[in-house]
Amino acid sequence: MMEQLAVTAIGYVHNSATPDIHSEEFRHLVSDIVIKPEYADGLMDIEENEFLTIVFYFNRNDGEYRLRLHPRGDEARPITGLFNTRSQFRPSPIGVTVVKLMARKGNTLVVEGLDALDGTPVLDIKPHVLTFDEGKEIDDPGKNRVRKPR
Repeated sequence: MMEQLAVTAIGYVHNSATPDIHSEEFRHLVSDIVIKPEYADGLMDIEENEFLTIVFYFNRNDGEYRLRLHPRGDEARPITGLFNTRSQFRPSPIGVTVVKLMARKGNTLVVEGLDALDGTPVLDIKPHVLTFDEGKEIDDPGKNRVRKPR
């Protein structure tokens, strides 16, 4: 039995990405993440971070997926397991990407490197924290986050 979970979109992605964009183009794509007004207070001090982890929902996923596939649909690449890829076609169509925070303008975050299409719902935003995200042991808790230089 598949357990159903409820999630809430806290905002949406706005960018020039269309479904036919090549995955490598996302690396330098600048996107706006517009946070709904009722969640805007949660952005307090977020601009102190150089990188953020964005959790989003692949809302264009039709529910079909394969557990073994050629990465990026490239038959020249050997077949591998779905969970060894970044494919958007998954049992739970959730995407997670670390992005560079370029600016905050009120309830809008300007980011670089988000591999999500225009209109994609954003589920959560977290600071990029070295001990969690890169598995590094940090002696100085103050150096745990990747913060913008002052």
